[in-house]
Amino acid sequence: MIQLRAVLFAVYFFFLTLLMGIGAFPIRWLKKRGLALHYAQLWAKLTLAGLTRICRIEIDISGLENIPAGPCLIASQHQSYFDGFVWMNLSQRPAYIIKQELTRIPLVGPMLLLAGMVPVERAAGAKALRDMMRRAQESFAENRQIIIFPEGTRTLPGERVPLQPGIVALAKQSDVPIVPVATNSGAHWPRQGFLKYPGRIVIAIGKPIPTQAGRGALIGAITQAWEGLSHANNLPVPVDNSVGGTR
Repeated sequence: MIQLRAVLFAVYFFFLTLLMGIGAFPIRWLKKRGLALHYAQLWAKLTLAGLTRICRIEIDISGLENIPAGPCLIASQHQSYFDGFVWMNLSQRPAYIIKQELTRIPLVGPMLLLAGMVPVERAAGAKALRDMMRRAQESFAENRQIIIFPEGTRTLPGERVPLQPGIVALAKQSDVPIVPVATNSGAHWPRQGFLKYPGRIVIAIGKPIPTQAGRGALIGAITQAWEGLSHANNLPVPVDNSVGGTR
């Protein structure tokens, strides 16, 4: 039954994306940025509606009151493609830090750019960081909230990897609060494979972290916040599994 539900969701998602991608052509031609964002939010909302109903996955969100009304950095653990959809509607005006490759996806990519997402070309090194920071400043000026996955890649539930420096650079440049988020999304929509597993995906949102601390302290504060949220919500606690790890 799990296999059948996964197939049905894949079919649903394909045709939803195809139809909405075609329907987005007038928005792209008119270059309506605000409308593009609302359209992308609708796409994400319908995607998750299909996921919950077809694959029998519940979404449990706590701590929404911890998100400031104005610009901030939402620093979420990243375990699944699910994470790329859910914040489209948890934030009123989201702007994701995304991989440049996503902007090359037919139908989807152009809308991501028009909706104000912030692409990063990882291979570009320092130039990529400067471009990201410039685009992020533009997003903050528009009173948007930036969603960033500091791990830089999807991880296994309970896995700890070094956090990327981009979040520190953004926080220091903009002096906006960092909102930590823990999740178990990878337990139900794994980073690899086709199946989706029934159950409850938890999104636990913590209190904002001040950005006055130095780089190491800021990284440590994010990691500790994730650990605290994981303990409090019975989620897999991040553990360093690398050689020489302390836990």
